[in-house]
Amino acid sequence: MSDREHIIVAGAGPVGAVAALAAAQRGFRVTIIERNAGIETDNAPRAATFHPSTLELIDEIGVIDAFIAAGLVCRYFDFWDKTTGTLVARMDHDFLRDDTPFPYVVQTEQHKLVRIVLDRLRRMPGVDIRLGWSVDSIGQDADRVTVRASRGADTDVLTGDWLFGCDGGRSTVRKAIGTEFEGYTWPERFAVLTTRYDFGAEMGCSTRSYFADPGQWANLFKVAGDDMQGRWRVVFAAHPDQTDEQVLGDEHAERVMSAIHPATGPRTLVHRNIYNVHQRVAAAFRDGRVFLAGDAAHVNNPIGGLGLNCGVHDAMELVRTVDQVAAGRADAALLDRYERRRRTINIEFVQQQTIDNKQRLEEKDPAARRARLDRLTEIGNDKESQRLFLRRTSLLDAVVRAREIS
Repeated sequence: MSDREHIIVAGAGPVGAVAALAAAQRGFRVTIIERNAGIETDNAPRAATFHPSTLELIDEIGVIDAFIAAGLVCRYFDFWDKTTGTLVARMDHDFLRDDTPFPYVVQTEQHKLVRIVLDRLRRMPGVDIRLGWSVDSIGQDADRVTVRASRGADTDVLTGDWLFGCDGGRSTVRKAIGTEFEGYTWPERFAVLTTRYDFGAEMGCSTRSYFADPGQWANLFKVAGDDMQGRWRVVFAAHPDQTDEQVLGDEHAERVMSAIHPATGPRTLVHRNIYNVHQRVAAAFRDGRVFLAGDAAHVNNPIGGLGLNCGVHDAMELVRTVDQVAAGRADAALLDRYERRRRTINIEFVQQQTIDNKQRLEEKDPAARRARLDRLTEIGNDKESQRLFLRRTSLLDAVVRAREIS
């Protein structure tokens, strides 16, 4: 690679970190600009579900062993009818053993992936990691991009060949290139409660479990935690007329958890949070030498754990594409394929599937609800139906679809 081939990555979340490592491994000089001065911890829990197709990419960048060791391997996931407390279907990722070398999901909190990747990047030449720096403005011409960045009173002007906007749902890069963030915001907010109470041991549910209920659906996920002692996240929708204090208060929190499984004693919460939920896709993923990936390009509700996974796929697709063009193995016209592939996949798989996942859990019409749950039972009782269902939920079909887009 020549000295001119310099990629500036805005955002050191999981998408930006993966993109940076994949680029550095291909010989690019890389500068990472991240507004947060430190890496997130258990005190700010974010996404943690990594599907088989994404594990293949984490393996490709050479950090799969450390990544798996930091989390939990989850072969099964459940659908429950919360109104009756009955298991509707238990899905087994092992039915994908002929489709992928990773026939399971790994529950590793995203900040652990960032930590692992940044540690690797710090040992590589040609990598500049700037934590605590913010992107203030960007510019570009036919040959280069310019990024003005600051940290407190310090300012700098960086010049590179490409800019990857991996800076989240409020992306400065997306706003700077004037791309519309098309879609909508759900009227209800989602809340997360984190507790050390062991739902799996107490009620026999899998480490990923979805509870359908027209009155109050819920999801359960187990993560390892930074201390590797384990904790469970309870995700549910807050009613629009409830205040944050009402939703996250001890009384309501215990009522939500007791509706999943009653406890004989108090359940201590180690974290609680509430946030707005969006279904949005950027109108364009590319403007000249500037590209969007991850939440900067698309956001969705978290049911199914697809947003982060799609973002990691974005990162790898983007690096592969730019690498081909920069190395002279492909014409610059190939750069447009990145948007054609990633925007299409997000709309056809991530947006559609996460909306379907939410509607399945909250369905209120009795007949439609019964039909949805019966269909899940049918899928769960047939090996090939499970395999086909899991190929879609794991984004393995999305990988095939992306390759079909030229």
